[in-house]
Amino acid sequence: MSRDRGKKVCVVGASGKLGQYMVRHALERGYEVVGVCRERSVPKLAAFEDRITVVPGPTNDPEVIRRAVDGCDGVLTVLVPWGVQQYSSGTAQAVLDHAAPDARLVFSCGWHITRDGKDHYSRTFTAALRVSAVLGKLVRAVEIDDQVEACRRVFASDTRWTVVRGSTLEEGESQGLPVWSRHVGDAVLASNLTRRVDYALFMVAALTDDALVQEAPAIVGRLTPSALAHAS
Repeated sequence: MSRDRGKKVCVVGASGKLGQYMVRHALERGYEVVGVCRERSVPKLAAFEDRITVVPGPTNDPEVIRRAVDGCDGVLTVLVPWGVQQYSSGTAQAVLDHAAPDARLVFSCGWHITRDGKDHYSRTFTAALRVSAVLGKLVRAVEIDDQVEACRRVFASDTRWTVVRGSTLEEGESQGLPVWSRHVGDAVLASNLTRRVDYALFMVAALTDDALVQEAPAIVGRLTPSALAHAS
């Protein structure tokens, strides 16, 4: 996907905080934007009224995704582990099935996703993840294992995908494009903090970065201590 203005991009999960930032970044680059979100969340996109096309519906509904990605050069997908109905894997599969064969596909997830098993996590991180997974299932609110399954399907596909693995997120003004590494545990990522607006910036920038095709970059804020130490 080139950076030519007029390209069409779909943001799957557009109404969330990350999704709204991605919509804003995409519009600033001159892209035509289609946003997908649940019907009750459409009012959250009011700030973009008349600037984007909104396709309401569950993002794991294949028919909703088919209509939304039609004619799109790129698809930015927030893999949300909601509920216990395979929401993440259903969303990922719908995008893989219905996006154009040459479309640029960029997915978001957390650091807990590993592509090759070479990531190294602290005991604290691993324990917190296990607790979250158990509690999420108990209250039927979150299904972390399904996000793992969603990414497994993406990794196994022959599409032009990128899976962006985000660190702990915070709000605040942009610090610029985050830095990345292939494996959690690398020194550059030690700060484990990224501005949400910059996570979205990395997602949108990945659309035109062929070096990230079939990569799973783990990112960290550009001005965090570990990133600055690495740069120096």
